[in-house]
Amino acid sequence: MKDNIHAEKILILDFGSQYTQLIARRIRENKVYCEIHPFNLSLAAIRAFQPRGIILSGGPSSVYDKGAPLSTPEIYNLGVPVLGICYGMQLMAHQSGGKVAHAAKREYGHADLFIDDARDLFYGLEPGLEKTHPVWMSHGDKVNRLPAGFAPVAHTAHSPIAALRHRERPLFGVQFHPEVVHTSIGNHILKNFIRRICKIKPRWTMKSFIETTVEAIKEKVGPDRAICGLSGGVDSSVVAVLMHKAIGQQLTCIFVNNGMLRRSEPESVRNLFMRHYKIKLADVDASGYFLKQLKGVVDPEAKRRIIGHGFIHIFEKEARRIGKVKYLAQGTLYPDVIESVSFKGPSAIIKTHHNVGGLPEIMKLELIEPLRELFKDEVRKVGLELGMPRDIVYRQPFPGPGLAIRILGEVTAERLAILREADAIVLGEMKKAGLYRKVWQSFAVLLPIKTVGVMGDQRTYEHVIALRVVDSLDAMTADWSKIPYNLLSTISNRIINEVKGINRVVYDISSKPPSTIEWE
Repeated sequence: MKDNIHAEKILILDFGSQYTQLIARRIRENKVYCEIHPFNLSLAAIRAFQPRGIILSGGPSSVYDKGAPLSTPEIYNLGVPVLGICYGMQLMAHQSGGKVAHAAKREYGHADLFIDDARDLFYGLEPGLEKTHPVWMSHGDKVNRLPAGFAPVAHTAHSPIAALRHRERPLFGVQFHPEVVHTSIGNHILKNFIRRICKIKPRWTMKSFIETTVEAIKEKVGPDRAICGLSGGVDSSVVAVLMHKAIGQQLTCIFVNNGMLRRSEPESVRNLFMRHYKIKLADVDASGYFLKQLKGVVDPEAKRRIIGHGFIHIFEKEARRIGKVKYLAQGTLYPDVIESVSFKGPSAIIKTHHNVGGLPEIMKLELIEPLRELFKDEVRKVGLELGMPRDIVYRQPFPGPGLAIRILGEVTAERLAILREADAIVLGEMKKAGLYRKVWQSFAVLLPIKTVGVMGDQRTYEHVIALRVVDSLDAMTADWSKIPYNLLSTISNRIINEVKGINRVVYDISSKPPSTIEWE
């Protein structure tokens, strides 16, 4: 099958903006494929990518600073449309012979934009001094002098050049951020750039992605066999169904129950994949093994390492039992890929992530990562397109080490039983209230402390549950959810009344950063 979905694409060069991923998401929402690459991508690599358009992201630097990130100025001579956003616009002006300087009046947050030229980027929008458009600014520099051949096309009260264009070549820049929701005309501007200026047709759909990916998997695997680690989460579940659609019985999924799963999860995985999809499933109950390995361990990183290494050990053993396997399929997503080639390179490790990173080298397996081009919301759309149950597709993220990192202190069978019951109440009440899919995550954490309480006229000294509910788009940042007080009351009352060993529930009102979503 000819791959049409990648034929017309946008290249995004990343200069360190916190919004770079958001630019990509907005482009994808317009059904156009795009990729993020570092600002210093070579000219040869840019040409090889064959973009139909290039976007220069924002960034925290000043173009006149020593060591400021600079892309090759040859990008402006390729004949390919270029859109500079914030720092990207200043860079375009700077590299084209204009002057960028520190602004006397910085602009952060809301600003009113006046459109002076309603062509190209602003086609279809009302121009003139009688009409303003709300936009989101975040800059301390400004373009003081336009380069030769450029003209201003929009302004604000404090930015005489809030947008610019070259009079003859397809070069454009905006000082504000069209990718954020606060810029009401942002999507209109990006769509004009994609459709009118770059002339790209909307081919990037999840249906076309599935068709192209299934054909690619068939071609790659051929007559060989593949395995897939299945956790029951969204990513691994979508990978399993996609792989099964492509190669059928040549796929064997390995489900390792590490004993740290939520209530009834092992049963639901078996029911869905073995009975409904008829996928070959190696079902391994290793709960006793993991509990033994975690005995006496309280350090969060040690827990993650033990579970990660233990998973690899058991997975490798099971895969060898299956035998004659050439490929390993796993659910790497596009944010993971971006992180490995980001503006500043791989980020500092905040927490060790549970994955099967050591397996390909140990077992000499070739990786298949069918979702490595997708964001999380696109993965969910693929799941729906594949006809998967909505409760799987919209399942909240769940950490690889499972409940082990939601139990602060030592992990024991008794503490796991307490947390499972409390967690089931949290999820049940969130779903009952219609909020489960409206928040990013909602879960219970078992704390390593006991507090005094009174139950049935008797003094108690029992455990504490912390309730964590957060709103987020991509887990990079998060804020605590302002769920109704009556729901908090219901959850608290049920946990204290129904879960033996708990006499107090507290609500976590910390944001990320500085806190993380998980407690460990």
